[in-house]
Amino acid sequence: MHYVETSREALADVLVSVGPDADTLCEGWKSRHLSAHLLIRENSALSAGIFLPLLRGPMENRLEQLADAAQDLSVYLELVDRFRAGPMKFSPFRIRQVNRTANLLEYFVHTEDVRRARSRWAPRHLDEDYVEALWSDLTHRAKFMYAKSPVGVILVRRDGTRFVAKRAANSVAVIGHVGELVMHSHGRQSHALVTLEGSPESIKILTGLANPLD
Repeated sequence: MHYVETSREALADVLVSVGPDADTLCEGWKSRHLSAHLLIRENSALSAGIFLPLLRGPMENRLEQLADAAQDLSVYLELVDRFRAGPMKFSPFRIRQVNRTANLLEYFVHTEDVRRARSRWAPRHLDEDYVEALWSDLTHRAKFMYAKSPVGVILVRRDGTRFVAKRAANSVAVIGHVGELVMHSHGRQSHALVTLEGSPESIKILTGLANPLD
C-alpha cells in the first residue's frame, strides 16, 4: 500500500485540529509556520532554499508572510487545505517515486511534531505494513542521518531486528518501536520513546551530555 497520501491526510487533520497557533517540535514554529513550510516545500521553487544559501532568505521571508497571514483562522484552514490537495501540476512531487521517497518519513515526523508538542500524547497505533514502509525508508537514510554521530549507533526494533547506522569502536543501541526510531533519527531525541544501551560514557556523548573531545 502507498501510505504517503494517507499520511498527508493524517498530517492535515492534526494541523486542522490544533489551529494556527499550536506549538510544534520545530524550534520557533507554530502550526501555521509548519503548514506554510509544507506548502512551499511542494509548490515553490523557493523550496530550494533548504539546500541553497542564496535562496534561503527569500524562502524564509515567504514562509513568514504565509504564516503571518495564517494567524487568521480562515486563511490558516485554506493553507492546510491547499497542502491536503497535494502538489501543483508541475511540482516534482507529482512524480510517484519522488513523492514516496521524499514524503513518507517527512509526513510522519511532522505529524508527531504537532502531536508531541502537547502535554498529553500517546504513540499512535500503526498498521504493520506502514511500520515496514517506515523502517525501509529509515534504513535507507539512517547512515546519512547519523553520519556525524560521535559514537556508533545501532537501531534496534522491539522485535530484535537491528540496523547499524554508524560503525565505531564505541556504539550505542537505540531500542524502540519503529516510529520512535524514526523520531530519534530526525533529531527529536527528547521526544522519542527509546531505550539506550551502551557504556555510560557513550550514552552521554550520544545524548549531548559529554564532550567527545574531553
